[in-house]
Amino acid sequence: MPLYSEGDSQRIVPDNNSKAPEPYRSPWRRDFARLIHSPSFRRLQGKTQVFPGHESDFYRNRLTHSLEVAQIAKSIAIRLNATEQHFVKEKLEPDIVEFAGLAHDLGHPPFGHNGEEALDECMRNHGGFEGNAQSLRIVSRLEKKTTAHQVEGTIRAFDANNEDLRRGLNLTYRSLAAILKYDEKIPERAADRAKPKEVVKGYYGEEEYLIRKIKDHVIGKDFSGKLKTIECSIMDIADDIAYSTYDLEDNFKAGFLTPMGLFALDDEIYAEVANTIRQRAAKQYPEFENDVIDADLVRQTLYFVFKEMLFGVSDDLKATVRSRELGWGVKKMMVAAEVQDLSRNLARDGYQRVQFTSQLVQVFLSNIEVVPHEKYPQLHNVRLTLPAFLHVEVLKNITFHAIIKSPGLQVVEYRGKDIIKSIFTSLNQKDGVRLLPDDFQAICKGAPEMRRMRAICDFIAGMTDRYALEFYGRLYGTNQLTIHKPL
Repeated sequence: MPLYSEGDSQRIVPDNNSKAPEPYRSPWRRDFARLIHSPSFRRLQGKTQVFPGHESDFYRNRLTHSLEVAQIAKSIAIRLNATEQHFVKEKLEPDIVEFAGLAHDLGHPPFGHNGEEALDECMRNHGGFEGNAQSLRIVSRLEKKTTAHQVEGTIRAFDANNEDLRRGLNLTYRSLAAILKYDEKIPERAADRAKPKEVVKGYYGEEEYLIRKIKDHVIGKDFSGKLKTIECSIMDIADDIAYSTYDLEDNFKAGFLTPMGLFALDDEIYAEVANTIRQRAAKQYPEFENDVIDADLVRQTLYFVFKEMLFGVSDDLKATVRSRELGWGVKKMMVAAEVQDLSRNLARDGYQRVQFTSQLVQVFLSNIEVVPHEKYPQLHNVRLTLPAFLHVEVLKNITFHAIIKSPGLQVVEYRGKDIIKSIFTSLNQKDGVRLLPDDFQAICKGAPEMRRMRAICDFIAGMTDRYALEFYGRLYGTNQLTIHKPL
């Protein structure tokens, strides 16, 4: 079976036959262009990555993070094409991989993961909410590029029976498959979830028919397994690499962490990081005995990451340490002072930070392996080698547990969660849809409860952090009222 087939390039709505295919541009490049020009992509610049954007122009946001993920993902694809025997005859399509990197965070709501939890709690008995599911929904339904009814210049989003005709950016099936990270339908009701109070990763029930179509076109009508294409697995790795390096760089710049500070965290944090890595390793490396992953291994991994930058003691200090005239306490103090100085310089010096993160990314890119699928090359799995995986996971999860769960950021995210739920409550009350923009009001008019709730959720999920704060203020009087600024 070939890696790519004619079905991959077909779209949700077939292209107008009067338009000949462009010989100079592939279908995947057209998908890339449609994404770049979409409002949902632009709005990523107003959504938080780790630190709120208004704190500093230096910190990454969801847009710059997505650009970095796309670049890393495309580099992985190019490298595999040049080095892996699996792609000697048929190459990976870097444009699809790059598209996946750019699109993977489209569905993130304002205020990060707490915003996701807030919307999921509001939608828990109406199909739930999850960022990856929302990304697929945005490109396949919400973006206003195409509908299933476009005749003689008229475009309808819903037919006479109120059936949804929206088809989003009308992408190719292979591009849609590249952002399907979790092939699992989110239960409509919380009672049907294995863990009713946790966010379920997957796709919405409304997209079940689309998922079947994606599988039919990308794999074949006889395929009944779980779908995660090779492009999606590459995007997933690139996302982890970006998290593990660039989020750490933002932390150093912000002053929340120093390199040496990573070695002096609470014991509970190292234990939590080890537990998280064990769970992920069990899924990705079933052949590996992951009982060896513990707090000590986390600390050892950190040492190897920073070994050259921090612990290469200078020749002058080595000579001092060898001196018999100085006591051990003085020698220990001098070594500690030099290491602390190196740590402070790495955190403060932009040149050193960039060199450090660039070297890490290059090392990780050089440690990629392919786990072939026996029957379907579309499902070849790309992953980091185990040592590289451990390094990436330690850096990524240290940042999460030490910073994202820190009191300062938790206060911000808790406030964001409260704002999201308050907005949803206001829009979901009687006549609350009157507070929505005209296009969302039109969707809700005469719609069943499930569609009305989903439309409210779509509206809030599409907000930037700043707009969510502004909208909340206009509802609850925390800023000056205005009737001139449109919703």
